[in-house]
Amino acid sequence: MPQPGGVISLDHDTPELARSYDEAGLVQFRHGKFLIGPLAIKSGEHVLDIGTGTGRLAEFVAGLVGPNGHVIGIDPLAGRVEIARLRQADNLQFDVGRAEDLARFHDGQFDAVYLNSVFHWIADKDRALREIRRVLKPAGRLGLNVQDPSRPHQSRLFLRQAIADTGIADHRPDSNPVLGSTDEELKSLFAANGFVDYRSELRALVDVHEDADSLLRWSEASAFGNFLEAFSPTEREQVRRAFVRLVEAKRTPEGLTLERYLRFAFARKAPTDN
Repeated sequence: MPQPGGVISLDHDTPELARSYDEAGLVQFRHGKFLIGPLAIKSGEHVLDIGTGTGRLAEFVAGLVGPNGHVIGIDPLAGRVEIARLRQADNLQFDVGRAEDLARFHDGQFDAVYLNSVFHWIADKDRALREIRRVLKPAGRLGLNVQDPSRPHQSRLFLRQAIADTGIADHRPDSNPVLGSTDEELKSLFAANGFVDYRSELRALVDVHEDADSLLRWSEASAFGNFLEAFSPTEREQVRRAFVRLVEAKRTPEGLTLERYLRFAFARKAPTDN
């Protein structure tokens, strides 16, 4: 849940949230692999992972580029980078950094750049895309996945219903906004910042959670402590109880089965763009 105006605070993250994120990271990793496939990453290539988190997907990509390639993962959260560095290797390194400031990297340094469930957290998307274009080689590829406000995750719809059921009135017009981009918004952003050959696809992904509390812990960790921060501890507990009642209706023998919707978007730097 963002601060007013859609600004995300990174100050709420804790070592416990970072560890929870890594432990539950298979959710992000699975849909990250859907992002990596269309990028057609090859042996020997240089790749930048923006918003790498604890580095699970970057480690996978390092296996694709092999010993002659190189993967760099950056993330604004030092605690998550600390965990990611446990995965570091000769062709894989991690550092603290943001999409909006890639000054440490040379022009045309990377064959591919990707952002796995990260783009919706970035406040200055134009600046980030300009920086990404700069560090890509001519014809370099960009891939990202993002929430689409026109198709919220099932868990978010349940959360909205839980908030409504508690009767808690929040001070903001929407206490549970979807941070994301539609196809048209992404297409416009990519074109305005010099990318070509844009394409996107909305995919439905099925997540299975052990129980409602594990789903809430995952949501808190993936939002780096910004989840439900608008509410007091008492109100959060009320919302939690209402949420548990609602999502239990989705229980299967495997666990709580919920659909997550992500838009996968791809483009490239023009071959003649130096």
